[in-house]
Amino acid sequence: MAKAKVADTVRQLVMPILEDNGFELVDIEFKKEGAEQYLRIFIDKPDGITIDDCELVSRHLSDKLDEIDPIPQAYILEVSSPGIDRPLKTQRDFERSMGKQVEIKLYKQSMGHKTYKGTLVGFDDERVEIETVDNQHLSFGIKDIALIKPIIEF
Repeated sequence: MAKAKVADTVRQLVMPILEDNGFELVDIEFKKEGAEQYLRIFIDKPDGITIDDCELVSRHLSDKLDEIDPIPQAYILEVSSPGIDRPLKTQRDFERSMGKQVEIKLYKQSMGHKTYKGTLVGFDDERVEIETVDNQHLSFGIKDIALIKPIIEF
């Protein structure tokens, strides 16, 4: 089954479980690593995900996947938190990161660099805007961004 179709099917199965428990779907991955296929579901909630939360979603989702068996090959199901430095993917991720430090990695060099750091000051469906430490206001097209993630300082 194609990766996109697997993700769509799993999304339909997992969303009711997440909504019933106040969790947010961050991402779905279906990929081969070595000899194994992995189906990874990344979830979150405002006060953070616990091991018990992951186990609950895993158990319920596993039952639903067993019922309809949408993935013909063997795979390993993993449900986890995406971590505090996870890439920004959803509108909610961007909203939570407004005014915070982010790192942007581009597919191709722009203005002599592929990586930029700054405060997230704006975003929409087409662009992301940051302000650098030297007060430069930079704007990048979403399609040009390979990765954007928060900068975590301890």
